[in-house]
Amino acid sequence: MTALALQVENIGKLYHLTGTRTPYRTLRESVTQSVSRTFKTLTGRRSQSRKPPDPLWALRNVSFNLKAGEVIGLIGRNGAGKSTLLKILSRITDPTEGWVEMRGRVGSLLEVGAGFHPELTGRENVFLSSAILGMRRQEALRKFDEIVAFANVERFVDTPVKHYSSGMFLRLAFAVAAHLDPEILLVDEVLAVGDARFQRKCLDKMQDVGQQGSTVIFVSHNMPAITRLCQRAILLENGTISRDGVSHEVVAAYLNSGLGTTAMRQWTEATAPSTAEVRLRAVRVRTEDGRIAEAVDIRENVLVELEYDVLQPNHVLMPHFTLHNAEGTFVFVAFEQSKEWRGRVRPQGRYVTTGIIPGNFLSEGAAIIGAAFRVLNPDRMLFWERDAVAFHVIDHPGDDTARGDFHGVIPGAVRPLLHWTTQFDQESTHAHRDTTPLAVS
Repeated sequence: MTALALQVENIGKLYHLTGTRTPYRTLRESVTQSVSRTFKTLTGRRSQSRKPPDPLWALRNVSFNLKAGEVIGLIGRNGAGKSTLLKILSRITDPTEGWVEMRGRVGSLLEVGAGFHPELTGRENVFLSSAILGMRRQEALRKFDEIVAFANVERFVDTPVKHYSSGMFLRLAFAVAAHLDPEILLVDEVLAVGDARFQRKCLDKMQDVGQQGSTVIFVSHNMPAITRLCQRAILLENGTISRDGVSHEVVAAYLNSGLGTTAMRQWTEATAPSTAEVRLRAVRVRTEDGRIAEAVDIRENVLVELEYDVLQPNHVLMPHFTLHNAEGTFVFVAFEQSKEWRGRVRPQGRYVTTGIIPGNFLSEGAAIIGAAFRVLNPDRMLFWERDAVAFHVIDHPGDDTARGDFHGVIPGAVRPLLHWTTQFDQESTHAHRDTTPLAVS
């Protein structure tokens, strides 16, 4: 039986909101205010009573266990309590109620760059920050070259970090924290560090940490990163755990709860994109069972539905939609090809056109749908409503996905599940080995 690395029981954190902020005062202002309060007391004048502070439970009744070597994702919208929970686990703040038991050396990546001094060089800050984070000097010396190479700041390592760009500063700070090698690692949105290339390095490093047996709690708004790194995820809502389970199922529940993208958009007659020929009324993303879907399993078919009014008859109309990924790559455009309307003029009325994107075709991540219309004979574009709706594709390892057993980053706008065959002829291998001439000494 695998030992527990972390046990959290009924954690709660209470804050009192006063609604006012105490301003900074000089010594003269403090003395003056003190004299003023004394005068009011002597003369019987009292200040107006203040409204008692409002209680706010940032966390309440949070309980979960984490096994040694387990990597878990912590998700939820801003204000759900994720950062508060990590601060309690990092011992930055104490819980109001409940208790936590942790077994092993704890490393935290909560505020990248905390402890860096602008007047010190990159080299000096590596040793200063590593000491603050709990790394012994001999360990920091041994890992110094690896840290600097990871951050790609070799040329500037003896330059004061106040002269670094923001990207260089963040890369070096992350590199120090990422090389702690703790038994338990707490990570808060590290993928916001640096450019896209360095973010991939961060993700690869986090994956290496998990594969080396460290226990990891990973907070991120990057849902593909959560499903790729974590087998398990916890969803926090309003300071409590609303769901705890398999990562891709929890992520799908989060996105489908209305906290993520918008998979359905409808217009009134006054606001709808339109021309004299056609008016767009709605765009919807559905699953095969008809459900509006903010998130879909990568294996499932996705139905893109266009609802529109034909305002003028006698036009050969061609509805179509476009799909871009989160990086802005134009993945494809799909034109309606239904046999009953191909090449035919359309009478006035309400239409619903649905295109089916097959499962195991799109890559994981966000997909943005644009709706467009054109007429033929002569060919003329009517309008293109960009970014009409969006949804998330959730991937996970398995025999029935293109990912298979691979857990790393898979680039590309599409991820088709191909049919593979591999032939092996053992006799040919032996024949080749037998006919290879021997070296003569």
